[in-house]
Amino acid sequence: PGVMHHEGARVQILDLPGIIEGAKDGKGRGRQVIGCARTCDLILLVLDATKPVTHKILIERELHGFGIRLNQQPPNIYFKKQDKGGLNYQALVKQSRLTKDAVEAILREYKIFHAEVILKQDASEDELIDVLEGNRVYIPCLHIFNKIDKISREEMEVLASKLPHFL
Repeated sequence: PGVMHHEGARVQILDLPGIIEGAKDGKGRGRQVIGCARTCDLILLVLDATKPVTHKILIERELHGFGIRLNQQPPNIYFKKQDKGGLNYQALVKQSRLTKDAVEAILREYKIFHAEVILKQDASEDELIDVLEGNRVYIPCLHIFNKIDKISREEMEVLASKLPHFL
């Protein structure tokens, strides 16, 4: 790791080895590499502009499988386990994807029978599971492309249109 100083702040730079398919399952020392990424304040994902965008998707899938959520906010869901009383469910906004029955089913999967759940956003099952797991990290990410001089201007514009956090 290296340390640089920028406008009075110490910034640590850590170059992690490439993440390969299966890294979240431990392939190629993947758990150690991704474990370091969980502690970052910002991830700069450097991608080869000459490779297909599927390479970016593969890396993001590996990070997602390890509990790292890139460019997302934590779900606005209140959850508290209780000793008795069953499920106290409230949806403060109209739900298009998550019903009370679905919440109950998910909680049963986690062997939670007494809880208070307040949905403060239109939530998905995955977002509720992220809250229940409680070990997800939400990290901003910038996508940086190298070898940009090897592709045409039109290809670069396609990349920029598909990636909102593109440099």
